[in-house]
Amino acid sequence: MTVLADETPVLAVDVGGTTIKAELVAGDRILASRRATTPRGPAAIDAIGDIGDALLRGASGVPRAGVILPGVVDRRRGVGVFSANVGWQDVPAGACLSERWRIPVVVDHDVTVAGWAEWRLGAGRGVDDLAVVAVGTGVSAALVSGGRLLRGGLGQAGELGHVVVRPAGPLCGCGARGCVEAVASATAIAQAYEAGSGRSVAGAADVFALAEDDVVARSVVTEATAALADGLAGLVQLVAPARIVLGGGLADAGEVWLDPLRAALGTRCRVVAAPPLVAARFGARAGVVGAALLARQGPIDMGGAA
Repeated sequence: MTVLADETPVLAVDVGGTTIKAELVAGDRILASRRATTPRGPAAIDAIGDIGDALLRGASGVPRAGVILPGVVDRRRGVGVFSANVGWQDVPAGACLSERWRIPVVVDHDVTVAGWAEWRLGAGRGVDDLAVVAVGTGVSAALVSGGRLLRGGLGQAGELGHVVVRPAGPLCGCGARGCVEAVASATAIAQAYEAGSGRSVAGAADVFALAEDDVVARSVVTEATAALADGLAGLVQLVAPARIVLGGGLADAGEVWLDPLRAALGTRCRVVAAPPLVAARFGARAGVVGAALLARQGPIDMGGAA
């Protein structure tokens, strides 16, 4: 697949478990952008198609799109194999969207591509051994080792969110109990606070804002931080990254989240030392940045290039 010039406009779509984010991008310029709520099940494909239609309508010279999907993704066939958060299985996203938009569509895994963007252009630049961990509706990681993007033998390395850290903990969307994602994701934090307090919140950011004065919020945040630190500690001992980049929607909480997480991780890493833990440069936009890069360069090989 031909590599496109940086200034060529491309359609970039990041399909999250809660929100679909899409942009028309030329180089560093955002020409137009749209957001929509992610529907449950196969209906999500129609919503992705609609948001792409809206951006492509009236645009000219858009030769390719990059679309990144959550869950298990067969990037070679462009298929969303399984997503607990979206609630779909074996959805031929690439073929459906390419036919609808009448342009080639490159499909890949959302956190892998967001991590690739942070490695190449963002907070992981210059590091050859890196973990980029996205904490939002779910929890997942992109891993770089020896300057190579790890895909794993089954093509889906980095499912940190489905490592069990609380065996008797809450039920996860994958069917297991006590996964990192079931305790430490933004969704889990909001749900735990609502269950414990009887009060509604708009999201995890509200829980963090309440934590200083609200005992329930403080307890939920403390437990989520501990569960994520347990998952990250296992990751550190196994792959020894030189840096951990924290992204996803929860990255917007900033140092009020990162400082306690650094301290908790430091106490858990007794053999391989805890590496520096930094906020993602692109924050919740990393996926769209990566999707634009994917559209320009085509499918990513393990070295992170087309």
